[in-house]
This record gives sequence, structure tokens and C-alpha cells, in this order.
Amino acid sequence: MKTIASQVSEYVKTKPYLSSALSQGIINLTSLARQIQPDIEKSLKKPARSGAIVMALKRISDNEEFLSTHRIVSVLKNLGDITVRSALTDYCFKLTDTLLLAQAKFLTEIKDRNDVFYTSSRGVGESNIVVSSNISYLVEEIFKDEICIDKLKNLSAITVKLPTENVKIPGIYYFIFQRLSWEGVNISEVISTSNEFTILMDEESVNVAFEVIKNLKSL
Repeated sequence: MKTIASQVSEYVKTKPYLSSALSQGIINLTSLARQIQPDIEKSLKKPARSGAIVMALKRISDNEEFLSTHRIVSVLKNLGDITVRSALTDYCFKLTDTLLLAQAKFLTEIKDRNDVFYTSSRGVGESNIVVSSNISYLVEEIFKDEICIDKLKNLSAITVKLPTENVKIPGIYYFIFQRLSWEGVNISEVISTSNEFTILMDEESVNVAFEVIKNLKSL
């Protein structure tokens, strides 16, 4: 059942700059309530009293989730370089006793290739290797005796450098991925280190994803 409180909360969640301003207490709630009243009434499909909207906004501004949002936004304003790469292939291999040996051989083959992209991640039962598509033939050759669970082609990657304080602020990745999800960006894989992360997606989604992440700096 839709209520004034639930609809006001949903409205604010779609406006990250607004949630940040609410957490700082710099917005006149009465004026804001009058401004968003038509949208809330449209969502509810019935009239909504301005006073009830003010109360809902007050509860939101006091909520720890929105106080946390303000801290997250402060970190995101200091995002570092954003690097985009295209024409990538993602391989998923089953972990075996010989997989690391194959990876070592592969790294030896590409150690002088500054023109190619390579990254890997290791889980409990499988390992992913992401490479520039122009060296896929090397992967096919060197890993031919390994068990390939999945292979995704025509991918792009966006790598983002984060401020060092990101490790002390909970919710940063959720905040970023939520906005990517809202824009319909389907993430194939995430690879991260302490102060940067890389996301992989279909090539047709990379422009939208880049705009979303770039715009986080100006929230």
C-alpha cells in the first residue's frame, strides 16, 4: 500500500543531491513539501496534505541512512581518474592444480605488451581472466587444457580510482551500483583493489555507465 511517507522516501532516493541537502539540514522543508506535493499526489493518485509531506521529510532528514548518504557524496566528489577500455573478453575457468601454471605462462607471453589489457580475479572454485580481445588467441592456446566455464565477448571496462578514505565509509559501492542499476546498466563482473575498482559490461552500455559515474563527482 502506497503511503505519503513511502512515496516521499522513494522520491528523495531518486534525487541524491536532495538527500545530501536534507542530511545537512539546509533545505526549508515546508517549501520543499509544496514543491514536490504534485509529484507525491500523482504517485498516490489522491490528495496529500502538505503538513504530512513535511513530517515525512523530517523523518528522512533524521534517518541515519541519509546522514550516511551525505558522507558518501563527500567521498564521491573526490573520485579520481576514470578509464574506459573496449574490445575485451572475459574467461571463467574452473580452479585446477594447473591453472596457476597456465596463468604464469600467459603473463610471460604478454609481459612486454603495453598495448593490451589484462586482469584476473580468483574465487573459491573458479577464476576469471579478462583480456583485450586481440590476445584471445593466446588464452585459447595456453589454457586449452583448462576447464572453461564461461566466455563473454564484446565487453567494455570502466576503471575508477577512489579516494583513500573510501575504505572507511560504508555504502559507497552500493551507492554507485544502485545508480548504474537505475539506468539499466547490467554489470558482468566487478574487480576491485583498495582504492580502485573495475566494472565490466556489454559495450553498448559503456557510454551510459561512464556518464553515471562521471556525474557522481558533481552530486
